[in-house]
Amino acid sequence: MSRPLPRDSVALMEGYHSPQIDVDVRLNTNESPESPPPGFAEDVAAAIAEIEWHRYPGRSATELRTEIGRLHGVGPAQVFAANGSNEVLQTLLLTYGGPGRSAAMFEPTYALHSHLSRITGTGVIEGERLADFSLDMDEVERLITEHRPAVTFLCSPNNPTGVVDTEAQIRRTLELVTDTRGILCVDEAYGQFADFTAVDLLGSEVPLVVSRTYSKTWAMAAARLGYVVAPEWVVAELDKVVLPYHLDAMTQIAGTVALRHLDAMNERVARLVEERARLMAALADLPVDVWPSSANFVLIRPRERDGGEVWQGLVDRSILVRNCASWPRLEGCLRVTIGTPEEDDRFLAALAEVLT
Repeated sequence: MSRPLPRDSVALMEGYHSPQIDVDVRLNTNESPESPPPGFAEDVAAAIAEIEWHRYPGRSATELRTEIGRLHGVGPAQVFAANGSNEVLQTLLLTYGGPGRSAAMFEPTYALHSHLSRITGTGVIEGERLADFSLDMDEVERLITEHRPAVTFLCSPNNPTGVVDTEAQIRRTLELVTDTRGILCVDEAYGQFADFTAVDLLGSEVPLVVSRTYSKTWAMAAARLGYVVAPEWVVAELDKVVLPYHLDAMTQIAGTVALRHLDAMNERVARLVEERARLMAALADLPVDVWPSSANFVLIRPRERDGGEVWQGLVDRSILVRNCASWPRLEGCLRVTIGTPEEDDRFLAALAEVLT
């Protein structure tokens, strides 16, 4: 019996995977090492007890979008929320990408930008970053001018390198995108760790969307909630494309309750930034190359040992980091999530042992 075949593009595709192994210390998926603050779970539980389970959730997620908008100084009509920032990005590509259109990105960068583009039938146009992984503005201009992509992705701070695109670079990219009638998506999954946000560049007729996630700084990876802030006309188009009732009642509640704990989130980010500096200072004393990071992770490359062997050596010591060898130009690189001080101490001791 012959089986039905998927689309050719899907048949040739590899899925997106982040290996999960049972270890003592998990530093591979950029999650928050801390749980949400005291009172969060109780507040969510109390609100969930009021759900009318026989009814569909609010289709427009008005309360959640209103509170997110208040956080960024915009109205709910400028906010689109979905199941993780990945569904947000997928919806953006389903709306503005697709067959006959293309999306641009600058490698190495977040792998889901190209993966989601291919899933949605959107052509992928890849540019390269400079040796230090900062944006090459000549390359940005060449790629956008020649290919006129429907969607251009910037990730700032960039995953997996941690590099931040400057305000001037984002402004220039936005000018190029505007001239070619495209949309610029600035993926700020780690935006709270950086000093500048592209939200400041939003305008009613500016073709810019800024995506955020609850998974990192809000310590809510289990909730799968992300959003974009964008002009009203963009959000209206996204609402046409997304499936009805896609955001369940519990997720909407959790996202709304979290915003009542803004001070706790800011304090958690400050602790992680301080811990990041400590970790990077300690790594500077080891035989590894370390890239400056403005995110909750650090990219390193062992100088004298194969990165894959070092990764396995850490796993053998019950520590899991991300092997980035499959990313463009990142052979031998490992990405390390900032953990608790105790977790980071275990990582540093194990790394020093593996490297000797």
